[in-house]
Amino acid sequence: MTTLVKHLSGDYPSHVQNFYRQTGSLIVAIPFMLRNPRQVLFVPHRTMPALFLRSLLATVGMILLLYTYEAMPMAEANALSFTRPLWVVLLAALFLRETIGPSRIAAVLMGFVGVVVIMRPWGAGVAVGWPHLAALVSALCLAGTITGVKSLTRDLSASSILVWSSIIGELLCLPFAIADWRWPSVGDLIPLFLIGLLSAANQVLFIKGMAVGEAAVLAPIDYARLVLSVIAGLLVFGEWPDVFTWLGAGVIVVSTLYITIREIQSKRAKTLAIDAGQPDASTPLGLNTEADRTP
Repeated sequence: MTTLVKHLSGDYPSHVQNFYRQTGSLIVAIPFMLRNPRQVLFVPHRTMPALFLRSLLATVGMILLLYTYEAMPMAEANALSFTRPLWVVLLAALFLRETIGPSRIAAVLMGFVGVVVIMRPWGAGVAVGWPHLAALVSALCLAGTITGVKSLTRDLSASSILVWSSIIGELLCLPFAIADWRWPSVGDLIPLFLIGLLSAANQVLFIKGMAVGEAAVLAPIDYARLVLSVIAGLLVFGEWPDVFTWLGAGVIVVSTLYITIREIQSKRAKTLAIDAGQPDASTPLGLNTEADRTP
């Protein structure tokens, strides 16, 4: 999907691309609505604030993410997107009052050291710019959507979350798209639809994975995205990451993998404590990654 986004970036601003992405996702969601409209569309009122907040964060996060793919090499943009688990740790500590041990704090700090290495704000030719800031804010917003999915899957089906996220996201994108409208050419219709199709498939698989599996166990699979982005960037756009991108990405991946391993250990300890009839003293983090993963 990111390859298509970058390919179209010269003709469509990120907010217009996101509108078409949401439109494609909504078209894909129509069969889910027709199959069982009452179950999909009628959701408990108490879930609407969470659905709206998740869609708002996803919309802002995706517009910024698409902008980073337009303005930065694919590998560098993907490397910065891997900071989402780091933001999840901070959000859990700030808003969920979860206790974060020294080892996880150190891992988070190490991860952001990797961010600094990628941005390399030293010497001549400083590389820090709006795309880097957009990438970090995007990761923060999408981390916010990650923390809410697990709770939503307790009350809603994956189809309901997909459909309502598409509807709300489409409405949120509409004013920005109208302000800078671009009619798609005939040759761009298929790539734009594919972006929406792949985004919808990503959301469904992500939500299904969250509903049936442990988020921390699924997290390492996402690191294949970095390798694929390097290959796509090289073959399609002639991009090759510099040494700072490789080094910074490695630091970020190691730190987030450590957090993932600690998460798995915490969940196992919790399960053993429950089986032994002991009170659970820990509140492990619910970590995941998005694709773009894309909401």
